[in-house]
Amino acid sequence: MPVLLRHAGQRLATTLLVLAGAVALLFVLTLFISGNPAQVLLGPRATPEAVQAFTQAMGLDRPVHERFALFVWNVLHGDLGTDVVSGRPVAALVAEVLPYTVTLTLSAIGIAVLFGVPLGCYAATHPGSAVDRAAAVVSIGFIAIPNFVVAILLLMVFSIWLDWFPVLGVSRSGDVGDQLARLALPAVSLALGWIGYIARLLRASLLEVLGEPHIRTLRAYGVPDRVIVYKYALKPAAIPTVAILGLGVGRLLGGAIFAEIVFARPGIGTLVYDAISSRNYPVVQACVLVVVALFTLTNLAVDLSYAWLDPRIRRAGDTR
Repeated sequence: MPVLLRHAGQRLATTLLVLAGAVALLFVLTLFISGNPAQVLLGPRATPEAVQAFTQAMGLDRPVHERFALFVWNVLHGDLGTDVVSGRPVAALVAEVLPYTVTLTLSAIGIAVLFGVPLGCYAATHPGSAVDRAAAVVSIGFIAIPNFVVAILLLMVFSIWLDWFPVLGVSRSGDVGDQLARLALPAVSLALGWIGYIARLLRASLLEVLGEPHIRTLRAYGVPDRVIVYKYALKPAAIPTVAILGLGVGRLLGGAIFAEIVFARPGIGTLVYDAISSRNYPVVQACVLVVVALFTLTNLAVDLSYAWLDPRIRRAGDTR
């Protein structure tokens, strides 16, 4: 247990350093964005005096080191700034739309795991079969098609032509069935490519584990193949897949912007898109920072799960 706690502490310290670096890099990148947000928001007919007053109110006339220190101080205190369009706290805007993006991302991951894991297991236990070859072709096809193309196709086929699902938006009436129906197509559009990733990666890892000596010993003792696969081989074989899923959260969060735009869903993606269009820097900074935090925390959880998936990692830790 002390070894695991020390491992968790080291990973947590690394995560905090990554977050600190992300905050610094995010601030530096905003310095290279062209255009004066005060001029954009006030319009071309704004007087120089009005532009100067608005620039001072936003703090853009301060030296860079003062702006950075203030930015870090506010982030540490949970103050993500003020929306220059509505005047509302940015944290409140992000809190309103974040649940939609998180729900969409988790739903996509759940669908990908639900279909990708059984498909990968079957392909590994039946290599060279018709199902294995078909799964390879379908997986590569899903991986090759961009998310926004899949989203548009799903919208046209299942919402417009067949009229099986609601077309756009999210349900705010509290109807769970309607909420799930409006979530289905966006989640599937993000999950299809990852079904292929999970299936192919798990197949390769599982084939490698099934060839190890202890698996051959279990077969020699007459242990059923189903028990061998799901009890003894799946956990260590799942480590590369779990690692890819941790990295995939970032891609899913990035891909969510296309699903949110195509299906007119509120979320971090649409909030960032609107903020970039109006050069609303505080909202852009806050949204990117939240996405980076979610990504790093997810990878921290994935890293800590390795010891549970593979006992050899725990035993290696005990020898240090």
